[in-house]
Amino acid sequence: MSKTINPEVIGVALIGAGMIAKTHVAALSALQDQLQLCQIISRDPDKARYLADYYDGLPPVFSTDLAAVAEDPNIAMAIVATPPSVRKGVIEVLANSGTHILLEKPLARTLPEAREVVDICTRAGVTLGVLFQHRMRAPSIAAARHVASGVLGKLGLVEISVPLWRDQSYYNELGRGTYARDGGGVMITNAVHSLDLTLSLTGPIRRVQAMTATTSLHQMEAEDFAMAGLHFDCGAVGSFVSSTAMYPHRTEVIRLHFEHGSLKIDKNALEITWRDGRVDIEGKTDSPKQQTPLSGGNYEWHQAVITDFAAALRDGRKPMVTGEEALASHRIIEAIETSSKTGRAIDIPAPMRF
Repeated sequence: MSKTINPEVIGVALIGAGMIAKTHVAALSALQDQLQLCQIISRDPDKARYLADYYDGLPPVFSTDLAAVAEDPNIAMAIVATPPSVRKGVIEVLANSGTHILLEKPLARTLPEAREVVDICTRAGVTLGVLFQHRMRAPSIAAARHVASGVLGKLGLVEISVPLWRDQSYYNELGRGTYARDGGGVMITNAVHSLDLTLSLTGPIRRVQAMTATTSLHQMEAEDFAMAGLHFDCGAVGSFVSSTAMYPHRTEVIRLHFEHGSLKIDKNALEITWRDGRVDIEGKTDSPKQQTPLSGGNYEWHQAVITDFAAALRDGRKPMVTGEEALASHRIIEAIETSSKTGRAIDIPAPMRF
């Protein structure tokens, strides 16, 4: 049985105090009218205490005690931001205690493990949401509106470009870019955001033919380059290119070419180029951030996902991205890896519905 949701202020725990933790803490600080950060769980609570500087409410408890979160009836929601390698055990403890879970991407290291994570939460009767904050960017929201309206006509071609740069120091962090800790390289750690956003706009991919590699620019186990040809369920075709070896660092771009116009979606704006020559710009940020490696953007997108998840708990509805929906990106990544290993096209069956 899931924990009771306080209709006014929901108690929250943050599990994990790594690179993204300060973004979550800052977002929760801005949401104190509806959420209270009660505990931060870390392997080294003393090192995690700097996070209190990003929170201006009552100081949270810093601890290693996950069981205390599970046993606290006032903590009905947990944000899990641990490395994928330790995530399944954390989710089992939380889900079995009735604690609802908002999970940092990816769900897990592999598709079978991701399926287990979703099933654990389903059996326990708790809500599982996944933090794909790129969907909350203004250009993404505007793009979704235009696609849903049907005004663009039939989709014919898709381009997904993830041209990133990561210095070797990024992969020198213990376990980063390994299959044991992260489950892979650029695809599951970085490009999964663009894959998720694309699928939310296009519908399923049904076939891929791909190549992955580790360039000479990084010393790492998993791939820092991946490319694939894509066949979509709707009849469109497309391309996917992602890397963390592309200097200088640039922003991710998705281009969708429809019958009546084309969309260019990035973090700064949505550009619509109509077939009659008109060009519209929507969702433009007033002052785009300088593109630098690991700039991290801002916490407003995370805040929007957290707000949606809390509202879903209160309203008894599904969050913006469910665990089941997040499996779609894992299927694409697994298919790309398999295609690269075998040298052949891989068909992706539709998920079974129960």
